[in-house]
Amino acid sequence: MRQLLRLLKIARVFAKYRLDTFFENLPLRWYVRLALWLMLWRYIIPVGKRSEGERLRLALEELGPIFIKFGQMLSTRRDLLPDNLALELKRLQDQVPPFGGDKARRIIEQALGDNVENLFAEFSAEPMASASVAQVHQALLYSGDEVIVKVVRPGIDKIIRKDVDLLFSLAHLIERLWAEGKRLRLVEVVADYENTIFDELDLRKEAANCSQIRRNFEDSPILYVPEIYWDLTRQNVLVMERIHGIPVADVDQLNAQNTDMKKLAEQGWRSSLPRYSATVSSMRICTRAIFLFPVITRLLRSTLLLILASSAR
Repeated sequence: MRQLLRLLKIARVFAKYRLDTFFENLPLRWYVRLALWLMLWRYIIPVGKRSEGERLRLALEELGPIFIKFGQMLSTRRDLLPDNLALELKRLQDQVPPFGGDKARRIIEQALGDNVENLFAEFSAEPMASASVAQVHQALLYSGDEVIVKVVRPGIDKIIRKDVDLLFSLAHLIERLWAEGKRLRLVEVVADYENTIFDELDLRKEAANCSQIRRNFEDSPILYVPEIYWDLTRQNVLVMERIHGIPVADVDQLNAQNTDMKKLAEQGWRSSLPRYSATVSSMRICTRAIFLFPVITRLLRSTLLLILASSAR
């Protein structure tokens, strides 16, 4: 029943943002084109002045965090999307309401096997930030170290599983109904996304990546990577050093303290890492979150092999 309700919501959002226009110029089978023309909302809901990219972005945001993350991943695949769509999808915002601080406390206590009062000298029940997979709380250790505590959202694994299964169904459907669908290998795209999103549920992987990069840049004057507190880190809880600084996207604050933007850009370019957020402190770039090392997925590997084979010819 829940899957049916979810499909009905997808259909409603599809109609609301007139996503049927994306298929008008595609070489679809005749019965698919006929079905599109018979959809009543085409004659009731106007397309409006929004661009295709904006309508797609708004639709994904309304469908929720899992579809938002999928759209964010697609925005990096210029081989699948035209530039105008990819640029619009980069604007997707992965922000959802936080879950209660009491739930966060219970998750931390269950994971670490002790009361929050025994684990931290101070713990803020009010989250600093909240996203689809986890949220972050500030805390203070008895050693005096300021830390942030990242807690995986309860029950998110089941929600992800259901939405990923729907994405697989949609990918299979598109490959069957669209002549070019198999060439785009949409099922493999969803499979890669499935691996990535479920990896994010295990915070030990993020912690391991962060620790590895910290070792690699231990004496770097340009990049600082916060320390991981492994004794307080589990699959669904991560405790790391808190960094104070200015977000690199906050240009007004950077200008207010007379930051050398040219130097910052040069340092940021030389120390750039895939999928990380950062703050700036005394002209030293500090990573706030490092999720996954870049890996060559099956889809990327096969694509590279095709490119190499073509070049060899």
